[in-house]
Amino acid sequence: MPRANRYYLPGHVWHITHRCHKREFLLKFQRDREAWRYWLYQARRRYGLCIFNFIVTSNHIHLLVQDRGRDEIPASMRLIAGRTAQAYNLRKGRKGAFWEDRYHATAVETGEHLSRCLAYIDLNMVRAGIVEHPSQWPVSGFQEIQTPRRRYRIVDREALTSALSLGGVEVLSGYHAARVNEAMSHKQSERDPRWSEALAVGSDSFVQRVHVQFGLRALDRSVHLNLEDGIAHIAESAAPYADDFEGKMPGLKR
Repeated sequence: MPRANRYYLPGHVWHITHRCHKREFLLKFQRDREAWRYWLYQARRRYGLCIFNFIVTSNHIHLLVQDRGRDEIPASMRLIAGRTAQAYNLRKGRKGAFWEDRYHATAVETGEHLSRCLAYIDLNMVRAGIVEHPSQWPVSGFQEIQTPRRRYRIVDREALTSALSLGGVEVLSGYHAARVNEAMSHKQSERDPRWSEALAVGSDSFVQRVHVQFGLRALDRSVHLNLEDGIAHIAESAAPYADDFEGKMPGLKR
């Protein structure tokens, strides 16, 4: 398996996926998922990381962020991954890698495609068969998008509202809830590898533009357009990420 992509182009929104070493369920305990969220909050404070959404599962994470061109994403990922792993290994008396060596980043077009990616992240544990609705999984951005926190805020609801091209932040909660419910009713909760394996996802014009911006780094990658849903993507040479629940824990499925 090739090393996962993590190229960044300033200004773009990125869907980041990172899984535990050897697909182990190292985040199966609530305290470790909460630790990951705590360091995500610290990354926002220290580096100004602009966060749109996130979810922590038992063996991998999803994170949706916007690159503001200050190298805040790699610095944040080093902080979050490093501190989470350190705390776990110290508590368990464990040595060795906690994470896969690299995380994967997919550029996502703002507007309609961003709203689809947002719902896709929210429905992760619904796909896994663990919950019936994203509101039932606590360590995620769903609740914060719906009801903003007064303290320890992680999601930048104002920036998310702008990226979705909504009229104002007061309509975000209703719009978000409607898109999640729509995705569930139209079976968009099923796994779609484009959101976590491609280099970029969006309209054909957006993906073609990002393909040029990647330059030599995407020279051997091809652009694909799905005529049924209108979503284009830059294909990876091989899948660096996949949901890893099936067959690993009782009662878990994709």
